[in-house]
Amino acid sequence: MGLSNWRRPIQSIALVLAGVLALTSCAGAAGGGSTQGGQSQSGQAQHDLVVGATLEPASMDPWHNTAASIPQVLLYNVYETLVKVDQDGKICPLLAREWEISADRTEYTFHLNPAAKFASGAPVDAAAVVANIDRLKADAKLTETLKLQLAVVDSATALDSQRVLVKLTRPSMMWLYDMSSTLGMMVDPAAASNGVDLSKQSAGSGPYTVSKHNQGVSVVLAKSATYWGTPARFDEVTFRYFGDPNAMNAAMLAGDLDVISNLQAPDALSQFSDTSRFTTLKGTTNGEVVMGLNNDNEALSKLEVRQALTMAIDRKALMDTVWNGQGTLIGSMAVPTDPWYEDLFNTYPYDPAKAKDLLKQAGYAKGLKLRFRVPVIPYAVNSAKFVASQLRDVGVDAEIEELEFSRWIPEVLTNGDYDMTIVAHVEARDLGKFADKNYYWHYGNPTFAKLYQEADEADQATGVELMRQAAKLLADDCAAIWLFALPNLVITKASVVGVPANQATLSFDLTTVASR
Repeated sequence: MGLSNWRRPIQSIALVLAGVLALTSCAGAAGGGSTQGGQSQSGQAQHDLVVGATLEPASMDPWHNTAASIPQVLLYNVYETLVKVDQDGKICPLLAREWEISADRTEYTFHLNPAAKFASGAPVDAAAVVANIDRLKADAKLTETLKLQLAVVDSATALDSQRVLVKLTRPSMMWLYDMSSTLGMMVDPAAASNGVDLSKQSAGSGPYTVSKHNQGVSVVLAKSATYWGTPARFDEVTFRYFGDPNAMNAAMLAGDLDVISNLQAPDALSQFSDTSRFTTLKGTTNGEVVMGLNNDNEALSKLEVRQALTMAIDRKALMDTVWNGQGTLIGSMAVPTDPWYEDLFNTYPYDPAKAKDLLKQAGYAKGLKLRFRVPVIPYAVNSAKFVASQLRDVGVDAEIEELEFSRWIPEVLTNGDYDMTIVAHVEARDLGKFADKNYYWHYGNPTFAKLYQEADEADQATGVELMRQAAKLLADDCAAIWLFALPNLVITKASVVGVPANQATLSFDLTTVASR
């Protein structure tokens, strides 16, 4: 979503796939254009933007920290990628103007935009792209998610200053999408080789640079004076963090915020009904709110127990109670914007009597006690309280422990120290996380892993159908309990325009945002 007079020139993507040339295009690709700034309702130029957000980044280094709050700030705003995903899920050109894919789908040739440069003034050329891919491949401390995404890459070679050839070890339907996110964020090689601390400083090619990180309060981005594409429209953008959603709402009502990036108290929507002051955007996200089950737990390794827990929870009532009925009820690791999505919500419908019977069959007629460790995030805490109450009715004692997110990551996500938890997984098309036995769910179904890899290696049509089968397998096997998909509820001042309605990536994309 953006203003047409600020759109950059439409550029084509050349996809040579199995000998057939297909053309597609995206508005808003980087490069060209010169419009900047905006006018407030008073007629004065608005030079700063303040965005309310929930989870503060632990650092500015997304390559060694899995928190989605880092690319929320950095992706597309500070660090750019060869390709970008727009709010409709389309892959668009960014640092690469176009690319070709070989007939066997294992070679990608990217043609870089010759105007692209880092904030230092160094060119984003083929050598820089190769240096980034090689840097990640040599990084033993890279997050497991990025290691898995990168594993399919065999090599990267500069064909000349503006062309890069990336060879894959096998075809991968998902790889190009992965390159539109954290994996593909390009760092100035000079900064990387000179030991710049990327957890504190930025070295990207985007329209903003990281100015300061006020721990516990905010992250401030500054306009890059040397940006190669459409200049940033604000001198500064501040992401201000709130642990209490009501405090964030109060700050918006008081005029201290220009944007609430995603409303964390949906029952407060009516407070922003004055259209002369506020604009409310309702869109979709990739955020599956997953009630994760640790399959290393003896009880949870049993299908009957997982089925019982699923059927003990009235998930529609949960969404109505916890999230004011906003969102989409889902039954597997897919959301409506995924090409393989189908409605699997009723695979195991709410039936507490059946849940009790299944627990009895599994050997837990006298009850079951589980540790329910959740991060202190509104949807997670409120959902856990609702779930624990309903599980109690079928004889399951879910002992809730609330953890600050900075503890939840190492203890639950990294070390798997939990029985049940709740968190939204917001990475796009992240079905494949269930293929990794070491991921914190410890779901080790080899049938699923094999099916997922077959889907990833297949051509688009076959791959989509196999992905649909993989999603159905997860639902049938109760690999997790999917509570709902998060909506994208954004509140802006009426003077702020261009905020995308859908959150199709991890980025809170500032490149289309302006004031009027």
